[in-house]
Amino acid sequence: MVAARFAAQLNVQIGNELAAHNQYLACAVYYDALTLPQMAAFFYRQAAEEREHALMMVQYLLDTGAPVEFPAVPAVLNSFEDVVAPVALALEQEKRVTEQINELYRIAREEVDFASEQFISWFIKEQVEEVATMSDLLAVVTRNQHDVEQIEEYVARNADSDGTDPTAPRVAGA
Repeated sequence: MVAARFAAQLNVQIGNELAAHNQYLACAVYYDALTLPQMAAFFYRQAAEEREHALMMVQYLLDTGAPVEFPAVPAVLNSFEDVVAPVALALEQEKRVTEQINELYRIAREEVDFASEQFISWFIKEQVEEVATMSDLLAVVTRNQHDVEQIEEYVARNADSDGTDPTAPRVAGA
């Protein structure tokens, strides 16, 4: 049902999503250690979201009868020079994931795999939101790097209340 080339690349993307999960955990712990609870909570939520994305991909492969293979995940950066660095890293990571998702879409289209094209479309929309969120956060953190209370206030004000998207793909194990 699913194109073999798409399934193989989706397995790679599962690893990318899990790597993002781990990196966001490291960012959360960094902010937690600095007693910045809003920034820590933001990155803990981001980590959970990346894990959920990986499990959406797992569920899609299961649903289509394709094999699920978890690739090795690279080590994360655990130390940061200042409060700006984790957000800058996160923005670059989101831009990279956007390119990876776009590549998956391209593969689905080349393989004339309509189901996979439709599945990955949700992630394209999600990446627009992720890049915008991280871009805004980077601007705020850069502007207020010496006034962390302003950063904390911004994050608290802009925290998602629920974040549930009824159009999101199913999550494995949910």
